[in-house]
Amino acid sequence: MDASPSTLSVPAIFAIAFGKLDLKRRAPLLGRMLGSVGPLALAVVGGGVFVKYLPNARWPVVPVSLEDAALATSSQVYELARYVEQSNPNLIEGVLTALLQDGATLTALGASIVAIAIKQISSRSDQVATPSAKR
Repeated sequence: MDASPSTLSVPAIFAIAFGKLDLKRRAPLLGRMLGSVGPLALAVVGGGVFVKYLPNARWPVVPVSLEDAALATSSQVYELARYVEQSNPNLIEGVLTALLQDGATLTALGASIVAIAIKQISSRSDQVATPSAKR
């Protein structure tokens, strides 16, 4: 996740935001992300740390304890977010957009990270809305 602030990816921004949330917000957020991946990803992503959730694979939201949310590292969350971005970009952007609408999260992230996140989401939306024409 070594990048200059102006080139942060959506997964990097998500990992930063996750790290700044309190545990009561982290657990359901992590559960939502884990619910969007299949059994193989649960066993592989984040060095296999999420394999314990295999019995809950394919649930829309995986129940995550506050303790497990506290133990999740930013690199594990980054890997999870990167996987989700590749498999379901709308979900990761939707979750990030929801985070950016939360006042406490905005304060914790700081204006520069929020501006970069909004720019990233906006540029992706523009790319989808106006795909480049090939001639």
